[in-house]
Amino acid sequence: MKISFFKHTLLGILVVFFVKIAVGQENEMIDRVVATVGDKIILQSDIENQVLQMISQGFPTTPGIECEVMEQLLVQKMLLIQSELDSIEVGAGRVESELDRRLMYFVRQVGSEKKLEEFYNKTMLEIKEDFRPLIEEQLKTQMMQATLVSNIDVSPKAVQKYYKDLPKDSIPMVNTQYEINQIMVYPSQNEGARNEAREKLLNLRQRIIDGERFSTLAVLYSEDPGSARRGGELGFRSRDELDPEFAKAAFRLTDDGGISRIVESAYGFHIIQLIASESNQVNVRHILIIPKVNIEEKIEAKNKLDSISNLIKLDSLSFERAAFKFSVDEQSRLNDGLMVNPMDASTKFNLDELPTYEYNVIKDLKPGEISEPFESRDENGKVVFKIMQIKNEIEAHRANLEDDYGLIEQMAKQEKQLEVVNKWIEEKKRKTYIHIDESFRGCELLKEGWIK
Repeated sequence: MKISFFKHTLLGILVVFFVKIAVGQENEMIDRVVATVGDKIILQSDIENQVLQMISQGFPTTPGIECEVMEQLLVQKMLLIQSELDSIEVGAGRVESELDRRLMYFVRQVGSEKKLEEFYNKTMLEIKEDFRPLIEEQLKTQMMQATLVSNIDVSPKAVQKYYKDLPKDSIPMVNTQYEINQIMVYPSQNEGARNEAREKLLNLRQRIIDGERFSTLAVLYSEDPGSARRGGELGFRSRDELDPEFAKAAFRLTDDGGISRIVESAYGFHIIQLIASESNQVNVRHILIIPKVNIEEKIEAKNKLDSISNLIKLDSLSFERAAFKFSVDEQSRLNDGLMVNPMDASTKFNLDELPTYEYNVIKDLKPGEISEPFESRDENGKVVFKIMQIKNEIEAHRANLEDDYGLIEQMAKQEKQLEVVNKWIEEKKRKTYIHIDESFRGCELLKEGWIK
């Protein structure tokens, strides 16, 4: 017997968070306890909020949806209890990062931070304080579930057997995919633009020393869109989560509110302010200024790629050899120019996985054709110019072992993980105190071991 919670996704831990934004304060519910698992409780509002969230995200609602949500929450509480028994801890930096991510999602939903603050009648800091424990609980639950399946692997023989036993209508369709070559060059370094970026930061640093708020200037001037809207705040991060030069400067700060000298990283130039530090993590604000690239430098980079493209078209140089000789992207350069998909580490892309400016170039190319040089951005947001070539187009098809081994291997692994987790749940059901309110005792799902 498989628990319905795990039929669709193994690690799809339930997220009940800020749901009432979608329905308004006037719809707040009168709460009551509807289930107890060990020393944890489930409230009626937990059930109703999750149903509302599913509706707002477009999930089809079916009869018995509250029963399914109840089962999800029962499983989540059991995983939480086990995470506490196993002393699983979640780093403050990870909690802050996830909290910021979800807050920004709902800021976009309501329109602005100010509107979110008005909705709750609280400041953003107070909203964070309210929801931080919930985020920590959810992350612990995810980590506990991941721990249960961390040592599970599947052999090639097991993958082959899994695929052979799959009913044909259960074999997934794979969309058209592309293998893409690229050659990437940066415009020449402009010392004047670098000096201009430094001067701007020197001016901002002096304004902060003279009494202006770092966070206000970050909102106005920082060129890091992810943190600027939060006053430049990054949340708690460890050294290995930061650029090495940035980390060196951030961890050197000792006084709360202390401000660094100008720091150059792979992203550009920064000034950094310490908010707080604990053990091996720091929470800082920063202002990023990226040196501007002028039109002459862009033309020079474009002309260089035009010349390379002409050599390839005249068969004077293969694309693979040109990539090795001229491209500045080390990963693809050493792989004959072949791009690696950061989503799954494969060399195959769906077109919608590409940035917009690359999608617009690739969508009209045929295999073997080379694009015109175009302006793009690297992983750090810096201006870069590229030419691209479709090396191979793999038409839409049902997954097979030859072309899609990685996908089928993941499906086989997930099924094995499901079996392990479901077995763990069945064992815990027998050993854990569980009480479910009479109003849910008609749920067929809950009659299989939950209702005692």
